[in-house]
Amino acid sequence: MNASLPQRRRDISLLFVTRFARMFSYGLVSIVLVLYLTRLGFDESKVGLLLSLTLAGDLAISLLMTTRADRFGRRRMLVIGGVLMALAGGVFASTAFFPFLLVAAIVGVISPSGNEVGPFLPIEQAAISEEVDGQQRTRLFAWYNLAGSIATALGALIAGWTIRWSTHAGLGELWSYKAILYLYSAFGIVLAVGFLFVSPAVEAISQKPDQKLVLGLHRSRGIVFRLSALFALDAFAGGFVLQSFMAFWFTVRFHADPGQVGTVFFIANLLSGFSGLLAARIANRFGLVNTMVFTHVPSNILLILVPLMPTFGSALTVLLMRFAISQMDVPTRQSFVASVVSSDERAAASGVTNVFRSGGTMLAPVLAGLMFASPKTLSLPFFIAGGLKIIYDFTLLAMFRQAASVDAAVHPPAVAKES
Repeated sequence: MNASLPQRRRDISLLFVTRFARMFSYGLVSIVLVLYLTRLGFDESKVGLLLSLTLAGDLAISLLMTTRADRFGRRRMLVIGGVLMALAGGVFASTAFFPFLLVAAIVGVISPSGNEVGPFLPIEQAAISEEVDGQQRTRLFAWYNLAGSIATALGALIAGWTIRWSTHAGLGELWSYKAILYLYSAFGIVLAVGFLFVSPAVEAISQKPDQKLVLGLHRSRGIVFRLSALFALDAFAGGFVLQSFMAFWFTVRFHADPGQVGTVFFIANLLSGFSGLLAARIANRFGLVNTMVFTHVPSNILLILVPLMPTFGSALTVLLMRFAISQMDVPTRQSFVASVVSSDERAAASGVTNVFRSGGTMLAPVLAGLMFASPKTLSLPFFIAGGLKIIYDFTLLAMFRQAASVDAAVHPPAVAKES
C-alpha cells in the first residue's frame, strides 16, 4: 500500500459513492424495465428474450473485463463499464427498434433485477483490497454491501413514486419510464467520470510476463475454481427462493395483500443489509470461514421453518429472523476470496466466483417455477434451498478447515506494492 492515508481514504470514499450511485440506478430500472418494454408493445416472449440476453450479456461482459482488469488496469475497466452502462440506458430510452435493443442488452450493462451486474463489484472490491488489510477489508465490505442495499431500496422507492406522480400530473407512464432510463444513462456517465479520479494505488502489482494465465488467474487457480463450484451450489439453492417467489408464496399461502408483502420485503432487505455489519466483529474473533458457515447454517434452518409455520404472522416472524442474519456470510465470503489469492488475481478471482454464482442462480428458477405452480409442491423450494445451502456450508468447512483453524491462512499479511 504505497498511497498516503488521505489518498487511501479518498479512493475508498469514491468507490463507496460509485457503488451507491450505481445500485440506486439499478433500483430505478428494476421497477420500470418490464413495464416499459410491454408499454412499447413487445409481447412476453420478446421481453423474456431481452431480459435473458441482458443477463447473459452482463455475465459475458463481467467475465471478459474482470479477468483482464488486473493486467490492463482496474480504473480503465471501471471507466469502460460506466460507458457501457450509459450506452445501454440511452439506447433503451431512445428507440423501440428491437434489433438495437438486442444489441444494447447484450453489449451494454443494465440490471433488470436490481442486483449487481457487470464488472463493477469484483473490480471495486479488488481495488479496496489494495488499500486496507484483512480485518479492515471485512468491515469495509460489510459497509459496502449495506450501502448497496440501501441505495437499491431507495431507487426502487423513488421509481415507484415517480411513475405515480407523472401519472397524476398528466405526463403519462411512458414519459416517466423514458425519464428513468435517461437518468440511468446519466448515472453511467457520472460513474465513468468518477472512476477517472481514483488513484493508481488501487491497481494490482504487475504480473510476471512468463506467467501462464487462465481467466486471469495463475497461482490461485485451484482454490478459486473450488470456491466457484461451492458458491455456484449456494447460488443455485438461492435461486429456488428468489424474493419474487417468496412474495408469491405469501400471497398464495396466506392471501397476503401485495402492498403488505412489498413493505415486508423492504424491511427484510434493510435487515439483511445491516446484518452484514456484525460479520466483521465475529470474523475478527472466530475467523472468516467459521463466520461464513456458522452464521449461514442458522439462517438456512430458519428458511426451512418458514413454510412449516401455521399463520402469516409466525411465517413472517421466522422470515424476518432469517433475513436479520442472512447476509453475515457475504462480506466474509468476499474478504476470504480476496485474502487467499495474489494481489494481481483479485479482480479475476472475484469476477470468476461471481460469474459462477450468477450462473448457478439462473438455473434454479425454471425448476422452482414448476414447484410453485402446484399446491402440492408449493413449499418444496424452501426445503430444497435450505437443505442444499446447509450441504454447501459443511462442504465449505470441510474443504477449508485448515484455513478456518489457522488465522494466518485467512488473514495473510498484506502484500506490499512495488515502489
